[in-house]
Amino acid sequence: MKGIRKIGLITSGGDAPGMNAAIRAVARACAFYHIECFGFYRGYQGMIEGDYVPLSARSVKNIISKGGTILKSARSTEFRTPEGRKKAYDHLKAAGIDAMILIGGDGTFNGGVVFHKEYQIPFIGIPGTIDNDIAGTNFTIGYDTALNTVVECIDKIRDTASSHNRLFFVEVMGRDAGFIALNAGVGAGAEEILIPEEDLGLDRLLESLKKSKRSGKTSSIVVVSEGDKIGKNVFELADYVKDNLPEYEARVSVLGHMQRGGSPTCFDRVLASRLGVKAVESLLDGETNVMVGTVNNEIVVTDIENAIKRPHDINRELLRISDILSV
Repeated sequence: MKGIRKIGLITSGGDAPGMNAAIRAVARACAFYHIECFGFYRGYQGMIEGDYVPLSARSVKNIISKGGTILKSARSTEFRTPEGRKKAYDHLKAAGIDAMILIGGDGTFNGGVVFHKEYQIPFIGIPGTIDNDIAGTNFTIGYDTALNTVVECIDKIRDTASSHNRLFFVEVMGRDAGFIALNAGVGAGAEEILIPEEDLGLDRLLESLKKSKRSGKTSSIVVVSEGDKIGKNVFELADYVKDNLPEYEARVSVLGHMQRGGSPTCFDRVLASRLGVKAVESLLDGETNVMVGTVNNEIVVTDIENAIKRPHDINRELLRISDILSV
């Protein structure tokens, strides 16, 4: 796209470890190709307010190891309105921005689709979300770091569970997707894993815990995705088990936002670096309305509407393995 001389960049939605590595990659790829790069603060809200800063190769030094995002993140209610998007467009034109790179999840990408249809601003999406719930890529930025954080926490909880012969329900993030719960549960050796994609039911949960008792287990870990459907919340699940299996001393641990924080793993830093460079090069090659991702370790581009509308399927083989290993 020969007319591109200035690229804008936002991070939007929930923060994810590795977003800063992606910002660094975009800024330095722009410098390499002699293009100006501007970062807008607080996602779409910064576009609406014209709150941006130039990003040079040197201005992004020493951020590859930092969690969060130096550009901040926010969910903009105003951007959902035509008036808000008109303000954003006016600020982009005043700044001379020719194209945008959006780092975030499905909400971020949906906003980009609507904005492009109204104002034809070219854009590329980079998937940054710990939930790993975007189709068109095997991994999203932040997912690997979040997994490692969860496994480390569960390992520590198991020490207490074993010492006191307790049952622990550990709630992890994943409102609509169980990727963190499933993979962290297998990695941490959980006895049961509850995810939104599989309604195991309360009866099966009780039977699984009874089986664990009969097999000689004195403590158990149940990993629960926050979007699991078999109970209203993890506390009600724990109460139900205590009412029906009084021999269990059940406790609840909600890991919460600690899963978003921390220095990104090497995997997330490398992934973010690859995707950031590819996003800039895709714009220069005339691509728009696509998301960059990785499939079988190859960098690919996917139509962004397909990426956000097509579900990212859970690994059924991993579910089967989980059942086998929980004996």
